[in-house]
Amino acid sequence: MRLALLLMAFGPGAVLAQSSDLLGVYRDALSSDPVFSSARYALEAGREKLPQARAGLLPSINASANSGYNNVDASQPTARTYGYNSNGYSLNLSQPLFRWQNWVAVKQGELQVRLAESQFASAQMDLMQRVTQAYFDLLNAQDVLNSVQQLRAAANEQLELSKKSFEVGTVTVTDVNDAQSRYDIASAQEIAAQNDVNVKREALRVLTGKEPPVLARLRQGVTLAAPAPADAEAWAQAAFTGNVSVASQQINREIAARSLESARAGHLPTIDAVGSVGRNHATNGSSGLPTETRTWMVGVQATLPLFQGGATQSKVREAAALESKAIDDLENVRRGAGQSARQAYLGVTSGIAQVRGYEAAVRSSMSALESNRLGYEVGVKINKDVLDAQSQLATTRQQLAKARYDTLIAQVKLKLAVGTLSERDLEEINALLEH
Repeated sequence: MRLALLLMAFGPGAVLAQSSDLLGVYRDALSSDPVFSSARYALEAGREKLPQARAGLLPSINASANSGYNNVDASQPTARTYGYNSNGYSLNLSQPLFRWQNWVAVKQGELQVRLAESQFASAQMDLMQRVTQAYFDLLNAQDVLNSVQQLRAAANEQLELSKKSFEVGTVTVTDVNDAQSRYDIASAQEIAAQNDVNVKREALRVLTGKEPPVLARLRQGVTLAAPAPADAEAWAQAAFTGNVSVASQQINREIAARSLESARAGHLPTIDAVGSVGRNHATNGSSGLPTETRTWMVGVQATLPLFQGGATQSKVREAAALESKAIDDLENVRRGAGQSARQAYLGVTSGIAQVRGYEAAVRSSMSALESNRLGYEVGVKINKDVLDAQSQLATTRQQLAKARYDTLIAQVKLKLAVGTLSERDLEEINALLEH
């Protein structure tokens, strides 16, 4: 029976599929998820911001060369026309001595590298959360399908029993019709549940890039740990400083402050050390004799911006407004992180309480089902009572499983909210699975 249920839940190829746990799915997603892969390349690109900024403090060297034919029509002192070739090259060097914008750009480059690393850490934690969500969503969908299949099988068994009882006159046609109705409803629910399993399998396939294997399930009767400390506000305070989105926005605020400093530096002078060396060669068109000149120059060049059409002042105002925006964005992200931590904390604590309640409800539903079966056999209960008890037990078992899944997901979201989610947390959840 169990093998048949697995075949119906996973499809005809499930027998050959290898089981996998949460860590296995996560490691597949690490190498296959396009969102995480994109974040990895974004990190590589972000790390190049610092070398680019440092280049503004280093010398720049440019080489140029020219070659051309010159035609001259002369009228004094005598009319004549002649042509000649000229060519040359030059090498120019410039070393910034004082360009405050460039020093600010280096600090911005360091901040942008930190921002890229923070965003990558956020992407990795987000992948852990998405994998956990998709993993337990699929398990929950399979539980629903199995529950509906069991209910359908029980309804079919009860339908056959009621038909036989009706033939011998121990039940009425109402019992038969009621059993038939329950069976038809369970059949329709099975179609919907199977479709949901397919949808959840596809969601997991998007993360791993391959057909999901048979997933390891939670062990029966696992104990879920309560959050420590047992204080929602303590978790919210931790999120204010530890949340990765908060950290990224804090860096954005610092970058905005540096941008304002850079814009104000547009009013300052720039000083460069400059040097050049060159050579020019030409043939004297009138005498036919070659001429050659060699030049070199070293010096200091200073530039003081006096008026740029108001562009510098406008850039200062723009940067000041963007800094104010970054400050408000930071506060918004901090509040959102605190809210997420509180919600996740309540999700864990209420989830644990629900698990305990459903565990007790399962025991009560099993007792109720046995009582109704015995009552039906001795004639004090009708067919509908047994079907109701079977339905209640199947529903309660599925709700218990879902409460456990939701609690585990809430634990992951709580760690994500405070910025401490790591692979070790997945390992702890993985230890709760059957292997």
